Amino acid sequence: MTTPTISARSPAAQAFVDGLARGVLRVQACEACSTVQSLARHACPRCGSPRLSWRNASGLGTVFALTQVRRAPTPEFRALVPYTLVLVDLDEGARVMGHAAEGLSIGDRVRAEFFEHDARPLLRFVPG
Repeated sequence: MTTPTISARSPAAQAFVDGLARGVLRVQACEACSTVQSLARHACPRCGSPRLSWRNASGLGTVFALTQVRRAPTPEFRALVPYTLVLVDLDEGARVMGHAAEGLSIGDRVRAEFFEHDARPLLRFVPG
C-alpha cells in the first residue's frame, strides 16, 4: 500500500519543521504497529492506521547514500553550492535526508546538527 506523503510546507509536517527550529529531529510513529517514518503521512505505510504521533529521535544513524549537489534547485540554495546531501538510516528505523559535513562516506556513523539558511532551519549530519 502506498500512502501519500506531505510537503514539508504543509501543516501536517509542521511538527518536523518546528523540531528543526528547536534543534530536535522528529519522526512520525504509528501508535498501532510502532513503524517509524521520517515523512509526514496521513496513515501508516505498514498497517494503514491513521493513529500517528511525532516523537523526538536521537539524531544518530548511519549514512546510507550521498550525492554532491553542484547546481542549486532554487535561487535560495545557490550560496551553498557545491554541497553534499546524505540519506541516513536513523537508529530509530526511519531514513532521512540532510546536508552533510565534508568527508562523510557510506557506512559512516553520524549525528544530526541543525543550521539556518535563508531563514529556514535545515538538517546537517556530522561524524558521530
